[in-house]
Amino acid sequence: MLGYDYETLVSELNRLGKIYPFLQTTCIGQSVMGKDIYALRIGHGTKEIHFNAAMHANEWITAPLLVQFVEDLACAYARGTAWQGRNVRRILSEYALWVVPMVNPDGVELVIHGLPEDHPHRDALLAWNKGSLSFINWKANIRGVDLNDQFPAHWEEEKLRRDHDGPGERDYGGESPLSEPEAAALAGFTECHDFELVVALHTQGREIYWNYRDYEPAEAEALAVRMALASQYEAVKLTGSDAGYKDWFIQHFGRPGFTVEVGLGVNPLPIETFALLYEEVVPILLTALDN
Repeated sequence: MLGYDYETLVSELNRLGKIYPFLQTTCIGQSVMGKDIYALRIGHGTKEIHFNAAMHANEWITAPLLVQFVEDLACAYARGTAWQGRNVRRILSEYALWVVPMVNPDGVELVIHGLPEDHPHRDALLAWNKGSLSFINWKANIRGVDLNDQFPAHWEEEKLRRDHDGPGERDYGGESPLSEPEAAALAGFTECHDFELVVALHTQGREIYWNYRDYEPAEAEALAVRMALASQYEAVKLTGSDAGYKDWFIQHFGRPGFTVEVGLGVNPLPIETFALLYEEVVPILLTALDN
């Protein structure tokens, strides 16, 4: 398998829905290319939590990590068994977990499958990619906008810091906050819920970012430390970064938000590392879910 593409995601969501009818799948919006952006819910508790992945195109391996996490949760729930020492039925009676496994489906397709001859954005993409047909380093959406620089949290300062005046593979925040349908869909979805905390999966670095300009609540650092200890990651207090999803969530809602940089290496991390990455990320996500 070259990678975990959009077609694979849709197939997996359909498969899981048939095996576990208590899972709920919904569409939160469409990408530039008209692909549905899916959210999957597990649990029926009154407290809501959100995880998302594959916001950056060449970090697509975070999507199957999140889907596998939901599948293993669902299996433990259905069987009534514990998972890593945790009572899953109790957790999912208290919490409802909403996951968006692939925020940037168009970008993921570009990284994994390359640029088709008949792609409607072909000429522009080639120009933005300096004429190269290799999109292996592409992080942005199909319009060359970095979705994790799109959120209205000191967006203007991030734009000045990045100093990218137009579309490209990374770090261009667009013409305005939430100009891209993928970022707008995720923000709208978040505003329609009452999430106690959010986690955005990225790669790589084996770090957990937990703060934003002192907007974060008092408990955020302690939870980040617990998440880090669970997988021997490092909880990092980040400065000099704005306009990310977790930044906006922390500022807008005053609740804990985390960016987890999974694994080590060069993006895209190879699919062969999946088992190791999953072993690392499960304790982090379980700690966030059952906090």
